Amino acid sequence: MVRRMVLVFLAAAAVCLVPWTGYLAGTLPQRYETAQWRTAWVGFDVALACCFAAAAWLGLRRRRAAVPLLAATAALLCCDAWFDVLLDWTSPDRWTSLALAGFAELPIAVFLLVVARRLLTGSLRRRSLTVRDIELFGDPRYGEVLRRLPATADELPPDLAERLGALAAAGHVRRRRDGRWSALPQYLREPKPDDFPGPQRARVAEFLDRKYRRELELLSWAASHRDEFGPWGKAERASVVLTEADLRKFEAEYLDLLLRYCRLRRPADPAAREVAVRFYAFPART
Repeated sequence: MVRRMVLVFLAAAAVCLVPWTGYLAGTLPQRYETAQWRTAWVGFDVALACCFAAAAWLGLRRRRAAVPLLAATAALLCCDAWFDVLLDWTSPDRWTSLALAGFAELPIAVFLLVVARRLLTGSLRRRSLTVRDIELFGDPRYGEVLRRLPATADELPPDLAERLGALAAAGHVRRRRDGRWSALPQYLREPKPDDFPGPQRARVAEFLDRKYRRELELLSWAASHRDEFGPWGKAERASVVLTEADLRKFEAEYLDLLLRYCRLRRPADPAAREVAVRFYAFPART
């Protein structure tokens, strides 16, 4: 109900602005002298500076509130460019305003919108699990490499450092400019054995069976030790009525939330612990 009311309001506002804009176009004078000109522009720039500072503060703390603030900052920059260019069009400062708009204000606005979209949608790489991934996951030393990252090759034991190349080729790690290797966040979609050719089908099926056996063992262990976890143990369950499209959106939002917290990566914080997080959704029993 609230969503429908908001949509009606937005549509009505757009319709009402059409005749109002036409009225202004026919009645406003071409020239107009006003007081408080300096205060208006100084106040606008102060507001713009506050938006930049607040966005930086929220971004530093990885808050999702940075998304609307980045969008608002981009909108203010576009407004700044619009009024600078139009109001200086007949003055000697016209070319300066055009240069600032074309090379500073508008490009920065586009950049902020791209960053806001990236924060909103996430940058988690999504791909299907491959046989090569299964081969890597079958060797526990590859998992040990990922747990020790970020690190340089010299900081890893030789038998682990030599596996960085295979992980990089499979798209699991990358080398940063500072020479340190870091794991790439990604979501590996579970494949269907029938999607693979005959020789590989049995191997994929075996991998999936082994994976879910381990998951059941982990869940059983967690349930039997639930009183020992204290504040580190959380469990939630719910049943909701969803369409298939709703379930896909739910999963996408969950992945975005998971990615945001994975990016925190605070291994140096003594209060931080590795926490196992699982998400399962399936039709309820009837």
